[in-house]
Amino acid sequence: MFVIRDLRHDYDSKVVLQVDAWQAAQGEHWLVLGSSGSGKTTLLHVLAGILRPTAGLVVVAGQDLAALKPAGLDRFRGKSIGIVLQRLHLIPSLKVLDNLLLAQYLAGMPQDRRRAEEVLAGLDLAGKPDAYPHELSFGQAQRVAVARAVVNRPRLLLADEPTSNLDDARCMQVLELLQAQARACNATLVIATHDQRIKTRVANQFELGVQA
Repeated sequence: MFVIRDLRHDYDSKVVLQVDAWQAAQGEHWLVLGSSGSGKTTLLHVLAGILRPTAGLVVVAGQDLAALKPAGLDRFRGKSIGIVLQRLHLIPSLKVLDNLLLAQYLAGMPQDRRRAEEVLAGLDLAGKPDAYPHELSFGQAQRVAVARAVVNRPRLLLADEPTSNLDDARCMQVLELLQAQARACNATLVIATHDQRIKTRVANQFELGVQA
């Protein structure tokens, strides 16, 4: 599903991420583990094509990301990659349903209201399509962010520290939610985390060390 080889990313002449080799098959679930400063968020941004690495190969769903120009990369990301960032980045001036329809539009896909409503209903948000983000609880807003990430049926689903600062019960609910949504799309799921509570719940793990 994706292949990484000889990856390096520098910031201010300092190596902040280095991965010799890593690959994952379609539908697999992975944790990216590592302490603060190990490059977990940077790695997710590279996989998403948000960040172009200093060196190395990154192929997602058969596409070499370095071969795409910015506009093409944006379209590929919108169609093939779903992302749940630490900051949810919901558009505050748009209603919940419109946040999902915007994700379809930006990917160059037809705006499928039925699909968006179906995803919201599956995340127990059937009563919230006309709510604005500021009217939601944090848990509801997080589920809307997941809905937006999966509405286009991505092949790769990325989540950055989704369980940090949550109590034990909510932590497991969020993990199970991400896993269920990934299974529904047959997406490869990659969760970057330092949360030790979920280590035993995901078999495939990739550990990053802090760069010297």
